[in-house]
Amino acid sequence: MTQGWFEGKAALVTGATRGIGFEIAAELLRRGAKVCITARKPHELEAALDKLDAGDRAIAMRGGADDAEHQAEAVAAVMDTFGSLDLLVNNAGINPVMGPMVGLELRAFRKVLEVNLVAPLAWTQLAWNAWMAGHGGAILNVSSIGGIIPGPGLGAYNASKAALIHLTRQLAQELGPGVRVNGVAPAVVKTDFARPLYEGYEADAAAPYPLGRLGVPADVASAAAFLLGPEAAWITGQVLVLDGGLSIRGF
Repeated sequence: MTQGWFEGKAALVTGATRGIGFEIAAELLRRGAKVCITARKPHELEAALDKLDAGDRAIAMRGGADDAEHQAEAVAAVMDTFGSLDLLVNNAGINPVMGPMVGLELRAFRKVLEVNLVAPLAWTQLAWNAWMAGHGGAILNVSSIGGIIPGPGLGAYNASKAALIHLTRQLAQELGPGVRVNGVAPAVVKTDFARPLYEGYEADAAAPYPLGRLGVPADVASAAAFLLGPEAAWITGQVLVLDGGLSIRGF
């Protein structure tokens, strides 16, 4: 039933050479979409395209998610290659600093906000102007459970993801009815990005989760595809928590 959900649709997924972003791109391709993936490293983009193995239904654009020139070039490439930009997934994110907020270098915090918050808005503006304003579409922002529940050492990242949740709701209000904007808020998912949070002690890290395990990228990808697709046609401004039940335990 889901195989052809996105036939004729074009998607742009930022930060999509591995982990959650890659799996979302792969899931959209499996359901019929044409996809542009972005990332900073050329060799990782080449490897991701080879792994996706989607022929001319997949392209890649290199650049930093917060680089305005790259953003414009990527959106233009999607329009030139596929003729539309129906789906946008703001997945790229960084967490270069750890520790208490009171000791945080402000320059580093500004960089986190630029990539994790300002860039999703910039990509959204470009997608809106290039296609969605006149034709509609769906946007998905990848936030984090840290945007809902604070945690030690991750204050900068968590604050940026909390703001992204509110941005999701604000944009949903502003861009409806033609464009739906939703988000996902995963807990720890087994990716290279999250490796410091579980590597070497995965059993202990998973112990508090009622479902008894950490997430995997496919858990997020299937939820992302649902929120972007027609079965979620009456859903906007929502952020779906994907945490194996962690947040119901209380803290």
